[in-house]
Amino acid sequence: MSRSGRALFKQRGTAHLALSPRFSGGSKPWDISIIRNRTPTASPEIERLIELLAKLPGLGPRSARRAALHLLKRREALLAPLAEALGEAAAKVAICGQCGSLDAANPCVICADPRRDRTMLCVVAEVGDVWALERAGAFRGCYHVLGGVLSALDGVRPEDLRIGALLERAAEVGVREVILALAATVDGQTTAHVLSERLAGLNIAVTRLAQGVPMGGELEHLDDGTLLAALAARRA
Repeated sequence: MSRSGRALFKQRGTAHLALSPRFSGGSKPWDISIIRNRTPTASPEIERLIELLAKLPGLGPRSARRAALHLLKRREALLAPLAEALGEAAAKVAICGQCGSLDAANPCVICADPRRDRTMLCVVAEVGDVWALERAGAFRGCYHVLGGVLSALDGVRPEDLRIGALLERAAEVGVREVILALAATVDGQTTAHVLSERLAGLNIAVTRLAQGVPMGGELEHLDDGTLLAALAARRA
């Protein structure tokens, strides 16, 4: 197809694709509007539902439409209970005043549990990390959620995180170890380094999660960084 047969241009902020008569079989040129100014295919209520669902992680416009259709087809069994659960969560769930996690109670269920080992404090970046560790069931201490990691690119500074609250909790009587359970990324390791320096003045142990070969992992499929970390952390 020649250069003149297909032209991409913008008109009033809307992208259009113009096809020549020769390309379209001799008929009039096609004018296909893409994304913007499209004709609504549903009522504003449904379109708003789709738009909000598309903002969820892992959902794009098409996936959001399928999810919205699935919900609308199952109003009594799924849509109504989901709307009720979302309303209750929005009204009751808040940030825990101690650890920074999310719960309907303050302090949260974990902080209020007397069976927790309060000599150990596990530092994580986000609430999802707490849920992941709890799902594994391997840690019975307390948590501290920073609310993110340091990032020069995103403009996240130490004062933007809950580092001051961490230092206060780590200085409490009885705390013997702080575990830095942060991601093995540049930002995560930078944050861990800064926390290690600020915790150095306290008479407590500061440890990090081990890094290396995952369970079931094959060496030929691992990246160089993982192999280096595994060799550096080798043990008898």
